[in-house]
Amino acid sequence: MSALMIIVPDRISDFVNKGEVIDRYYNPGNLFREVHVVATNDDKPDPAMMQKMAGNARLFLHNLPDSRREFLPTLGWRPWLLDRWVDKALNLARTIRPSLIRCHGASLNAFAAAAIKKRLGIPYVVSLHINPDEDVRGRARGLVKRLVTRAQQDIERIGLLNADLVMPVYQPIVPYLQRYGVTRYEVCYNALNPTHLRKKDDYRLHDPVRIFSVGRQFAEKNPDNLIRAVAKMPNVRLTLVGDGAGHAHLRQVAQDCAVAERVEFIQSMPNDDLCQRLPEFDIFATHSEYWELAKSVIEPLLTGLPVVINRRIGKPVPELTESICGLVQNTVDDYRRALERLIGDDDYRERLGRAAYTHAQANWSPAATEGKFAAIYRKILAANAAPTAVA
Repeated sequence: MSALMIIVPDRISDFVNKGEVIDRYYNPGNLFREVHVVATNDDKPDPAMMQKMAGNARLFLHNLPDSRREFLPTLGWRPWLLDRWVDKALNLARTIRPSLIRCHGASLNAFAAAAIKKRLGIPYVVSLHINPDEDVRGRARGLVKRLVTRAQQDIERIGLLNADLVMPVYQPIVPYLQRYGVTRYEVCYNALNPTHLRKKDDYRLHDPVRIFSVGRQFAEKNPDNLIRAVAKMPNVRLTLVGDGAGHAHLRQVAQDCAVAERVEFIQSMPNDDLCQRLPEFDIFATHSEYWELAKSVIEPLLTGLPVVINRRIGKPVPELTESICGLVQNTVDDYRRALERLIGDDDYRERLGRAAYTHAQANWSPAATEGKFAAIYRKILAANAAPTAVA
C-alpha cells in the first residue's frame, strides 16, 4: 500500500511539543510506505519529533491553509464557492496519489476529501474526536463564533455523507451523525500509547496518598473542587498535569486553601512519561463537563488505577459507569467522600481498579484499537482495489 494522505485542521506542533506523540498513530499496523500529513493551516512541526507517529513509513508534511479571510468572500464557506481552495487539495492529491485519505474532523478537510473522491476515485475516512453539536455549536460564545459554527454545517454534511466510513472515537458522537443521516459509521476508540502503559499490581497506599489528575485547565474541565477536597484531607498529595486559561486560577485556589505545598502543578509531561508513571499513584481524579470519553481518562483505566470523575451536567457518558469508576457530583464534599472511601476501604479500591483494568483492556487496549483501524483500512482498500485513472 503506497501512500496514506491525512488532512488535519490541528496545529500539530501544539501536541508534539507537549510530547503527545503515539507510535504509529498515523500508520496503524505499518500498512503504508508513505504517510503524507496535510495541515489546513501554516503550522510546521518538526518531522523528526513526529516520525514515530508514521511508524516505518516515510513521513511528508504539507500545508494547505484554509484562510479565514475566505469566509466572507465565500459567504460563509458555501460549498459552490470553495472551488479555488478545493482545487489546491485536488492538485496535491494528484501529486501524492494516495491509496486512502483520512480526515481528522469534519470541516473543510473532509469537504475537500469528498471532492477528491468524486474527481479521482480515492476513498476516504473521517475520524471524529468531539460531538460538534455539543462541544462546538453548543458552547459557542458571541455572535461571530455562533455564525461560523452554524455556517460549517453544509460542508460538514457533505464531508460526512460521502465518506466511506466515519469513525467516532466514543459513543456520545453518534447522535450527531444520526442527525445528519450518516449510516456508514463505526465507533473506533482512540489509539493510545502502545508501549508505556503498565498494569498496576500493587494497591497498597503510599504515605502520603498520591492522587493524580490530568486535563486541559479551563472552565468546563476545572478541577478546583478536587483541590478543595484535598485541602480537607491532611495526608493526601495531589499532582495536576495540564495547562490552559484556568491554570493561574487553580494555583490561586491551592494558595487560598493553604494546600500549595501538597498540590504539585506540572504544565506538560511527555505521554510516554505520563503513562509510565500512572501506576505509581493511588487514585486518579478529574472533572469534565464534556460529553466524551477522554484519552486522559482511558489511560488510567487501562492501567487499573482507580478513577473518580464527576457526573456531567446533561446526558451521561455511556462508557463511564459505576462498575469501573467512582461517579460523583461536582462538589467538594462529593469528591472528598469518594476519595475517603477509596482510601479507607482497601478491598473496594483494589476491586474497582481491577474491574477498570479488565473492562478497559477488553474495549480500549492499544493493540485492539490499532488493529481495528488497520483492519478498516484494509477492508476499504480491498473494496476499492480496481485501478482508477487519476485525472
